[in-house]
Amino acid sequence: MTALNLGDVSVEVVRKNIKNLHLSVHPPTGRVTIAAPARMSPDAIRVFAISKLGWIRRQRTRLSAQVRETPREYIDRESHYLWGRRYLLTVQERDEPPAIIRRHNRLTLGVRPGTDTEARAAIMASWYREQIRSAIPALLDKWQPVLGVACNRVLIQKMKTQWGSCNAVTRNIRLNTELAKKPPECLEYVLVHELTHLREPNHGERFVAVLDAQLSGWREARALLNAAPLAHEAWVRPSA
Repeated sequence: MTALNLGDVSVEVVRKNIKNLHLSVHPPTGRVTIAAPARMSPDAIRVFAISKLGWIRRQRTRLSAQVRETPREYIDRESHYLWGRRYLLTVQERDEPPAIIRRHNRLTLGVRPGTDTEARAAIMASWYREQIRSAIPALLDKWQPVLGVACNRVLIQKMKTQWGSCNAVTRNIRLNTELAKKPPECLEYVLVHELTHLREPNHGERFVAVLDAQLSGWREARALLNAAPLAHEAWVRPSA
């Protein structure tokens, strides 16, 4: 991977076995990448990047204006999201194991007396992981036969730089816990995206062709994911 410095814009260039150039501006920080044919000259790539500077800056402006969550304190009447819906939090201190109950437009967080913010956050994070873990089996049953692939494991964890990742060697897929806060089609899109990497390791034309053939609304789901409120952690640190 090499880098092009174009004034205030730095572009990461990755050489791939593809025919055409692919330019991407990644949320939330506006990281710019170009996937370029292996034999294309550096000058040709630079000319292409310069020709797209206006578009790149417009995309970065749009991303900088995107709604972002403020840091969560896990207190009464604070807003939290589940599958794209907004819920108001109620905190109940009681001498029982921690639990979260969803009812109508409210989430009730039951904690032991004196539980601090960090511990409340850990309880919520564990609960979000369970929401994704419960949704995954049906999605795998649906999509693995369609794509003709089988993953080994799906791991769910806090990821500050990606919505998901795939290791084609171990056939393990990792998903960001934050996906539980986004509309359900976002989780489906990210999972299908990563499963497709078991067939096509790169984001080349064949990869896009598979998504177009099997998940026709993937671009809309991607746009919805990128338009949803970003976690505070993603605000602070770059994302892929």
